[in-house]
Amino acid sequence: MLNFLKITTIFFLIFNLNNSIAENYKVDQEITNQFALNSKFKIDLPEGEWVVAQKPSYEFYGIWVKGYTLLRIEGNKAVEGISIRELKTEGKYKDTGIGSEDTNAVNQAIYEILFKNKYDGCYERPEYSVLKFFAKGTSHNCFRAGHQDLIKEIYNPDDPELRAANTQLKAWLKSRSLELPKIALYSSHSYFSRLAMGKWFVLDYFIDPKILDAPENKFSTQESSEYHKNNISNYPEHEKIMKKWIAISAERHVNFEKSIKVIKRHILDLN
Repeated sequence: MLNFLKITTIFFLIFNLNNSIAENYKVDQEITNQFALNSKFKIDLPEGEWVVAQKPSYEFYGIWVKGYTLLRIEGNKAVEGISIRELKTEGKYKDTGIGSEDTNAVNQAIYEILFKNKYDGCYERPEYSVLKFFAKGTSHNCFRAGHQDLIKEIYNPDDPELRAANTQLKAWLKSRSLELPKIALYSSHSYFSRLAMGKWFVLDYFIDPKILDAPENKFSTQESSEYHKNNISNYPEHEKIMKKWIAISAERHVNFEKSIKVIKRHILDLN
Protein backbone atom coordinates (compact mmCIF):
# COMPACT_ATOMS: atom_id res chain seq x y z
CA MET A 1 0.00 0.00 0.00
CA LEU A 2 1.26 3.47 -0.87
CA ASN A 3 2.11 5.56 2.14
CA PHE A 4 -0.32 8.50 2.44
CA LEU A 5 2.39 11.07 3.18
CA LYS A 6 4.39 9.82 0.23
CA ILE A 7 1.37 10.27 -2.04
CA THR A 8 0.89 13.82 -0.77
CA THR A 9 4.54 14.67 -1.40
CA ILE A 10 4.35 13.12 -4.86
CA PHE A 11 1.35 15.25 -5.79
CA PHE A 12 3.15 18.41 -4.68
CA LEU A 13 6.33 17.61 -6.57
CA ILE A 14 5.54 15.63 -9.68
CA PHE A 15 4.00 18.59 -11.45
CA ASN A 16 7.51 20.06 -11.51
CA LEU A 17 9.75 17.07 -12.26
CA ASN A 18 11.65 16.97 -15.51
CA ASN A 19 11.31 13.28 -16.37
CA SER A 20 9.65 13.90 -19.73
CA ILE A 21 7.48 11.17 -21.18
CA ALA A 22 5.18 13.60 -23.01
CA GLU A 23 5.82 13.71 -26.76
CA ASN A 24 3.26 16.07 -28.22
CA TYR A 25 5.26 19.28 -27.81
CA LYS A 26 8.93 20.03 -27.27
CA VAL A 27 10.60 22.64 -25.08
CA ASP A 28 11.22 25.81 -27.16
CA GLN A 29 8.41 24.92 -29.55
CA GLU A 30 6.37 27.97 -30.56
CA ILE A 31 2.58 27.70 -30.56
CA THR A 32 -0.32 29.98 -31.47
CA ASN A 33 -4.12 29.89 -31.28
CA GLN A 34 -4.76 26.60 -29.47
CA PHE A 35 -2.95 24.19 -27.17
CA ALA A 36 -4.10 20.57 -26.84
CA LEU A 37 -2.77 18.56 -23.92
CA ASN A 38 -4.71 15.68 -25.46
CA SER A 39 -7.83 15.16 -27.57
CA LYS A 40 -10.10 15.97 -24.60
CA PHE A 41 -8.23 18.81 -22.88
CA LYS A 42 -7.72 21.80 -25.16
CA ILE A 43 -7.45 25.52 -24.47
CA ASP A 44 -7.59 28.55 -26.72
CA LEU A 45 -4.43 30.61 -26.26
CA PRO A 46 -4.57 34.38 -25.80
CA GLU A 47 -3.38 36.30 -28.85
CA GLY A 48 0.33 36.13 -29.63
CA GLU A 49 3.12 33.61 -29.92
CA TRP A 50 3.66 31.21 -27.03
CA VAL A 51 6.70 29.05 -26.33
CA VAL A 52 6.97 25.80 -24.37
CA ALA A 53 9.26 26.50 -21.41
CA GLN A 54 8.73 23.34 -19.38
CA LYS A 55 7.15 19.91 -19.86
CA PRO A 56 7.07 18.03 -16.56
CA SER A 57 5.75 14.47 -16.74
CA TYR A 58 5.99 11.56 -14.35
CA GLU A 59 4.63 8.11 -13.62
CA PHE A 60 4.72 6.33 -10.26
CA TYR A 61 2.83 3.14 -9.35
CA GLY A 62 0.40 3.83 -12.15
CA ILE A 63 -0.23 7.44 -11.05
CA TRP A 64 0.59 9.47 -14.14
CA VAL A 65 1.06 13.20 -14.62
CA LYS A 66 1.57 15.14 -17.80
CA GLY A 67 1.91 18.89 -18.08
CA TYR A 68 3.41 21.91 -19.81
CA THR A 69 4.33 25.48 -18.99
CA LEU A 70 3.86 28.01 -21.81
CA LEU A 71 5.13 31.60 -21.80
CA ARG A 72 4.53 34.61 -23.99
CA ILE A 73 7.64 36.76 -24.28
CA GLU A 74 7.96 40.48 -25.02
CA GLY A 75 11.54 41.69 -25.29
CA ASN A 76 13.37 40.17 -22.33
CA LYS A 77 10.30 39.63 -20.17
CA ALA A 78 7.78 36.82 -19.76
CA VAL A 79 4.52 38.78 -19.71
CA GLU A 80 2.02 35.90 -19.72
CA GLY A 81 2.19 32.30 -18.60
CA ILE A 82 0.04 29.18 -18.64
CA SER A 83 0.54 25.92 -16.76
CA ILE A 84 -1.66 23.03 -17.90
CA ARG A 85 -1.60 19.64 -16.18
CA GLU A 86 -3.51 16.37 -16.16
CA LEU A 87 -3.12 13.83 -13.39
CA LYS A 88 -4.37 10.32 -14.00
CA THR A 89 -5.12 8.85 -10.59
CA GLU A 90 -6.07 5.37 -11.72
CA GLY A 91 -3.26 3.31 -13.13
CA LYS A 92 -1.90 -0.18 -13.41
CA TYR A 93 -3.56 -1.53 -10.29
CA LYS A 94 -3.54 -5.10 -11.54
CA ASP A 95 0.22 -5.01 -12.08
CA THR A 96 1.18 -3.01 -9.00
CA GLY A 97 -1.18 -4.40 -6.41
CA ILE A 98 -2.80 -1.01 -5.82
CA GLY A 99 -6.35 -1.45 -4.61
CA SER A 100 -9.35 0.47 -3.32
CA GLU A 101 -7.57 1.35 -0.07
CA ASP A 102 -4.85 3.09 -2.05
CA THR A 103 -7.43 4.79 -4.27
CA ASN A 104 -9.00 6.20 -1.11
CA ALA A 105 -5.57 7.42 0.00
CA VAL A 106 -5.16 9.22 -3.34
CA ASN A 107 -8.60 10.80 -2.93
CA GLN A 108 -7.67 11.95 0.57
CA ALA A 109 -4.35 13.34 -0.64
CA ILE A 110 -6.10 15.45 -3.28
CA TYR A 111 -8.53 16.74 -0.65
CA GLU A 112 -5.66 17.62 1.72
CA ILE A 113 -3.79 19.49 -1.01
CA LEU A 114 -6.84 21.50 -2.09
CA PHE A 115 -8.53 22.22 1.22
CA LYS A 116 -6.03 21.65 4.05
CA ASN A 117 -2.75 22.98 2.68
CA LYS A 118 -1.73 25.89 4.90
CA TYR A 119 0.23 27.62 2.13
CA ASP A 120 -2.30 27.62 -0.68
CA GLY A 121 -5.56 25.98 -1.62
CA CYS A 122 -9.23 26.19 -2.46
CA TYR A 123 -10.31 28.24 0.58
CA GLU A 124 -10.47 31.92 1.43
CA ARG A 125 -7.06 33.61 1.58
CA PRO A 126 -6.15 37.34 1.66
CA GLU A 127 -4.42 37.21 -1.74
CA TYR A 128 -7.49 35.78 -3.48
CA SER A 129 -9.80 38.40 -4.97
CA VAL A 130 -12.41 35.80 -5.84
CA LEU A 131 -12.99 32.18 -4.90
CA LYS A 132 -15.76 29.92 -6.17
CA PHE A 133 -15.86 26.18 -5.67
CA PHE A 134 -17.93 23.04 -5.55
CA ALA A 135 -16.89 20.18 -3.27
CA LYS A 136 -18.75 16.99 -2.50
CA GLY A 137 -17.37 13.55 -1.78
CA THR A 138 -14.29 13.01 -3.92
CA SER A 139 -15.32 15.69 -6.43
CA HIS A 140 -14.24 19.32 -6.58
CA ASN A 141 -14.40 22.20 -9.04
CA CYS A 142 -12.37 25.23 -7.94
CA PHE A 143 -11.87 28.68 -9.47
CA ARG A 144 -9.79 31.40 -7.87
CA ALA A 145 -8.19 34.60 -9.08
CA GLY A 146 -6.08 37.30 -7.52
CA HIS A 147 -2.50 38.56 -7.47
CA GLN A 148 0.84 37.07 -6.49
CA ASP A 149 4.51 37.83 -6.01
CA LEU A 150 5.46 35.72 -9.01
CA ILE A 151 9.22 35.77 -8.45
CA LYS A 152 8.80 34.56 -4.88
CA GLU A 153 6.25 31.98 -6.00
CA ILE A 154 8.70 30.41 -8.45
CA TYR A 155 12.06 30.89 -6.74
CA ASN A 156 11.29 30.93 -3.02
CA PRO A 157 7.75 29.67 -2.24
CA ASP A 158 6.51 29.57 1.34
CA ASP A 159 5.87 25.85 1.09
CA PRO A 160 9.25 24.14 1.76
CA GLU A 161 8.08 21.10 -0.24
CA LEU A 162 8.08 23.23 -3.40
CA ARG A 163 11.41 25.03 -3.07
CA ALA A 164 13.15 22.48 -5.27
CA ALA A 165 10.35 22.60 -7.83
CA ASN A 166 10.28 24.27 -11.25
CA THR A 167 13.97 23.50 -11.80
CA GLN A 168 13.47 23.12 -15.55
CA LEU A 169 11.57 26.41 -15.78
CA LYS A 170 14.13 28.31 -13.70
CA ALA A 171 16.99 26.99 -15.84
CA TRP A 172 15.09 27.90 -19.01
CA LEU A 173 14.49 31.47 -17.83
CA LYS A 174 18.11 31.87 -16.75
CA SER A 175 19.52 30.57 -20.03
CA ARG A 176 17.55 33.25 -21.88
CA SER A 177 18.11 36.05 -19.35
CA LEU A 178 14.34 36.52 -19.08
CA GLU A 179 12.65 38.58 -16.40
CA LEU A 180 9.31 38.00 -14.69
CA PRO A 181 6.81 40.62 -13.50
CA LYS A 182 7.27 41.22 -9.78
CA ILE A 183 3.52 41.38 -9.16
CA ALA A 184 1.33 39.33 -11.48
CA LEU A 185 -2.38 38.70 -11.73
CA TYR A 186 -3.26 35.03 -11.80
CA SER A 187 -6.10 32.55 -11.97
CA SER A 188 -6.29 28.88 -11.04
CA HIS A 189 -8.76 26.30 -12.35
CA SER A 190 -8.97 22.79 -10.89
CA TYR A 191 -11.36 19.86 -11.34
CA PHE A 192 -11.38 16.28 -10.12
CA SER A 193 -14.08 13.67 -9.85
CA ARG A 194 -14.10 9.89 -9.67
CA LEU A 195 -17.38 10.18 -11.56
CA ALA A 196 -15.63 11.79 -14.54
CA MET A 197 -12.69 9.69 -15.72
CA GLY A 198 -10.97 9.90 -12.33
CA LYS A 199 -8.51 12.49 -13.64
CA TRP A 200 -7.38 15.70 -11.96
CA PHE A 201 -7.22 18.65 -14.36
CA VAL A 202 -5.36 21.82 -13.37
CA LEU A 203 -4.94 25.05 -15.34
CA ASP A 204 -3.09 28.16 -14.08
CA TYR A 205 -2.57 31.55 -15.73
CA PHE A 206 -0.51 34.61 -14.91
CA ILE A 207 -0.26 37.97 -16.61
CA ASP A 208 1.76 41.15 -16.19
CA PRO A 209 -0.90 43.78 -15.30
CA LYS A 210 0.70 46.15 -17.82
CA ILE A 211 -0.71 43.96 -20.62
CA LEU A 212 -4.15 45.08 -19.43
CA ASP A 213 -3.03 48.75 -19.45
CA ALA A 214 -2.74 48.81 -15.67
CA PRO A 215 -1.17 51.77 -13.84
CA GLU A 216 2.30 51.41 -12.34
CA ASN A 217 2.65 49.60 -9.04
CA LYS A 218 4.28 51.44 -6.16
CA PHE A 219 4.32 48.38 -3.90
CA SER A 220 6.02 45.14 -4.83
CA THR A 221 5.16 42.62 -2.14
CA GLN A 222 2.06 40.46 -2.13
CA GLU A 223 0.81 41.93 1.14
CA SER A 224 1.44 45.59 0.26
CA SER A 225 0.31 45.39 -3.37
CA GLU A 226 -2.39 47.70 -4.63
CA TYR A 227 -4.19 44.57 -5.87
CA HIS A 228 -4.49 43.00 -2.41
CA LYS A 229 -8.17 42.82 -1.51
CA ASN A 230 -7.51 44.66 1.76
CA ASN A 231 -5.87 47.54 -0.14
CA ILE A 232 -7.54 47.67 -3.52
CA SER A 233 -10.45 49.95 -2.57
CA ASN A 234 -7.84 52.71 -2.09
CA TYR A 235 -6.66 52.31 -5.69
CA PRO A 236 -9.67 52.60 -8.04
CA GLU A 237 -7.62 52.24 -11.24
CA HIS A 238 -6.07 49.02 -9.99
CA GLU A 239 -9.51 47.87 -8.89
CA LYS A 240 -10.80 48.32 -12.46
CA ILE A 241 -7.97 46.16 -13.76
CA MET A 242 -8.68 43.44 -11.21
CA LYS A 243 -12.38 43.39 -12.12
CA LYS A 244 -11.40 43.10 -15.79
CA TRP A 245 -9.06 40.22 -14.96
CA ILE A 246 -11.71 38.42 -12.91
CA ALA A 247 -14.15 38.67 -15.82
CA ILE A 248 -11.55 37.27 -18.24
CA SER A 249 -10.68 34.50 -15.80
CA ALA A 250 -14.32 33.56 -15.15
CA GLU A 251 -14.87 33.16 -18.88
CA ARG A 252 -11.77 30.97 -19.04
CA HIS A 253 -13.13 28.78 -16.28
CA VAL A 254 -16.37 28.30 -18.22
CA ASN A 255 -14.29 27.23 -21.23
CA PHE A 256 -12.18 25.00 -18.98
CA GLU A 257 -15.33 23.26 -17.75
CA LYS A 258 -16.54 22.76 -21.32
CA SER A 259 -13.19 21.44 -22.52
CA ILE A 260 -12.95 18.69 -19.91
CA LYS A 261 -16.72 18.05 -19.84
CA VAL A 262 -17.36 18.79 -16.18
CA ILE A 263 -20.44 16.98 -14.85
CA LYS A 264 -23.40 19.33 -15.06
CA ARG A 265 -24.17 19.40 -11.34
CA HIS A 266 -20.50 20.26 -10.63
CA ILE A 267 -20.48 23.37 -12.87
CA LEU A 268 -19.90 26.66 -11.05
CA ASP A 269 -22.34 29.56 -11.29
CA LEU A 270 -20.06 32.43 -12.33
CA ASN A 271 -22.69 34.80 -13.68
